[in-house]
Amino acid sequence: MLATQASAQSASSIIVQGNRRVDADTIRGYFRGDRLDAVTIDEGVKGLFATGLFEDVRVSQQGGRLVVTVVENLVINRVAFEGNKKIKDDVLAGEVQSKSRGPLSRAVVQSDVQRILEVYRRSGRYDVRVEPKTIDLPNGRVDLVFEVTEGTKTAVRRIEFVGNKAFGSWKLKDVMNTTESNWLSWIKNSDVYDPDRLNADQELLRRFYLQHGYADFRIISAVADLDRQKNEFNITITLDEGSQYKFGTIDVQSNIRDVDSESLRKVLRTRQGDTYNADLVEKTIEDLTIEVSKKGYAFAQVRPRGDRDAATQQISVAYVIEEGPRVYIERINVRGNTRTRDYVVRREFDIFEGDAYNRVMVDRAERRLKNLGYFKTVKITNEPGSAPDRVILNVDVEDQPTGEFSVAGGYSTAEGFIGEVSVAERNFLGRGYYVRLAGSYGEYSKSAEFNFTDPFFMGYRVAAGFDLFYKQTEPSSSTSASYSNNMVGGTIRFGLPLQDNLSLLLRYSLYQQEIEIGNEAYRDCKADGSNFPECQDNGEASQAFKQIAGDPQIVSLVGYTLAYNTLDSNKQPTKGLYAELKQDFAGVGGDVNFIRTTGDVRWYHDLGSDIVGLLRAQGGYVTGWGDQEFRIMDGFFMGPNLVRGFKSAGIGPRDMGSNNQDALGGSMYWGTTAEVQFPVPWMPKDFGLKGALFADAGSLWDYQGEIYSGMEVYDTNVIRSSVGAGVIWSSPFGPIRIDYAVALSKADYDKTQAFRFSGGTRF
Repeated sequence: MLATQASAQSASSIIVQGNRRVDADTIRGYFRGDRLDAVTIDEGVKGLFATGLFEDVRVSQQGGRLVVTVVENLVINRVAFEGNKKIKDDVLAGEVQSKSRGPLSRAVVQSDVQRILEVYRRSGRYDVRVEPKTIDLPNGRVDLVFEVTEGTKTAVRRIEFVGNKAFGSWKLKDVMNTTESNWLSWIKNSDVYDPDRLNADQELLRRFYLQHGYADFRIISAVADLDRQKNEFNITITLDEGSQYKFGTIDVQSNIRDVDSESLRKVLRTRQGDTYNADLVEKTIEDLTIEVSKKGYAFAQVRPRGDRDAATQQISVAYVIEEGPRVYIERINVRGNTRTRDYVVRREFDIFEGDAYNRVMVDRAERRLKNLGYFKTVKITNEPGSAPDRVILNVDVEDQPTGEFSVAGGYSTAEGFIGEVSVAERNFLGRGYYVRLAGSYGEYSKSAEFNFTDPFFMGYRVAAGFDLFYKQTEPSSSTSASYSNNMVGGTIRFGLPLQDNLSLLLRYSLYQQEIEIGNEAYRDCKADGSNFPECQDNGEASQAFKQIAGDPQIVSLVGYTLAYNTLDSNKQPTKGLYAELKQDFAGVGGDVNFIRTTGDVRWYHDLGSDIVGLLRAQGGYVTGWGDQEFRIMDGFFMGPNLVRGFKSAGIGPRDMGSNNQDALGGSMYWGTTAEVQFPVPWMPKDFGLKGALFADAGSLWDYQGEIYSGMEVYDTNVIRSSVGAGVIWSSPFGPIRIDYAVALSKADYDKTQAFRFSGGTRF
């Protein structure tokens, strides 16, 4: 009846009641039309509710006129949070929709409560309670207060795997970001349940299995059960590993007339007979795409075609190259970065505005951005451009803290007790610079260091930087030295990536080195101007060091390091090869001339059941050149860094005529190591504790310095060898390792030391 009568009315005859802040004409404006029918009135009421300004809207007929009675929502004076300690006010304020000076809507407030609960659940607190309250103020205003009872952290108590046979649970937990709670939970947050993190962990597990040849791998279920009484989650992941595959035939098929398939085989990373690895397939696609684009086909696309043979457990892969659609990049939008400069993001792309669009190159840029560590999230999407052959790339990132401050302490058998303080920033000023300032002080040493690196020097993918350092070591019986060594100087360096796994580092170093004899009688003798031969009998140091003591010398050298790295992890490798060749040429000015060459090769192999094998070989040679005599400090001083079971500088040529039997250093060395690392049973994975069994062998010989009167130089090329066991702990305070080694063979004058303890941040 109301709608029928109202249909004869117009918007100008509407009476508005109950409004105090909203103008009546504004309310009438929601009822448009010369004649109001039921549909117009219904749309007007819905529109008024949609504004969020009104708690209630009623329409009635009075005396032939349409009456709209409204009840306005209260106005929020301020939004406050109480009881929240783990999550700051500004974080919660950014999540809720209720805002100061906005209307108070009961529906929005309830939605805000759910948002706050979700924020806390993301941080691992599932027993949180949130109660909204209002405090009445004059003139229709209120304070909105969310009272939060945070409760305790809801931890992940246990992660279990069902169906895994090829890899142990310890190894699979190491792949995941989610960890189990233990006594270290107070310094980490990875042991709280986060459904997004668990989804990401499933993808990590999938990629891990695909890297190891399990192409049929799938996750059947990942269930997180909440024990409300104990306030903890138990996660059960059920797997179907499938069979392990190897690469079958590898083929390249070009559908582009001028591109020869055979010429592209040189960039293939996949080899027939090798274990199937999805990552190598992806990298091969990248390499082929780049190689074809160099030939002038910027729109070429490479698609892998796999032929899986379950009977022979082989996957034959054919890389099909064909001309793709001609689409150009119109614009690259960088969004969400509040600190990092746009160009820091853009320089990770190998394609720019106006270039041909290629999905492989976009995916490569996305991986590079994620590996920077500057962003919490990275996502690249595209949308149509201004023309059918144009595309717009949107790069959405979220900055995260990149500063580091650490205070560490430790003890090593070489340096005694030592403490270190360091401040570092990996994204200095949002420009991608790496800056670090560190200082240490210990029983036998103290040092200060400043490092600066620009990873994109002059806009090129060349890492340039410099280091300034000061270090002083004091006499110590553990280092077999009765002199102090003071060094101050700096290094300029340039790093060039030659290939994905091959890099070249060029450097120039300039530093001053001074040897001081710690014996007071010797220093007094030198200060009195006595003849040097009369001073030789004073003090415990070898005469070889007395000869150069007190005379600072400048070392100026250029050098390079050529490194090949296929390790799966630089911190805790389980497979892969690392090899480096270093050469330094001193004599570009300065007081010292020498040529020094060293090499180091390490090969890691996964032996299964979370056991890792390590084989290592190292060696070096140094010699003087020109008319200058070889300086004793330019030789190699070796100990447990070559063969464990010996003191620092406990191996090699030695002056048995000095009171402390000082090590003189050698010009040649070699060493080999065989080691097996394994998890400690019944210890949680994220505790980071491993055991090790090892065998070392090596030698250091050929003292090239002068032999002065009174020196008794012992120098033989005998094999030093040892066997032992160790404990490795990736502790929150830095890596710690304890080794116990027994020397099996040695020279009579070598100095042994069974225990070696190193810790903090200095090993």
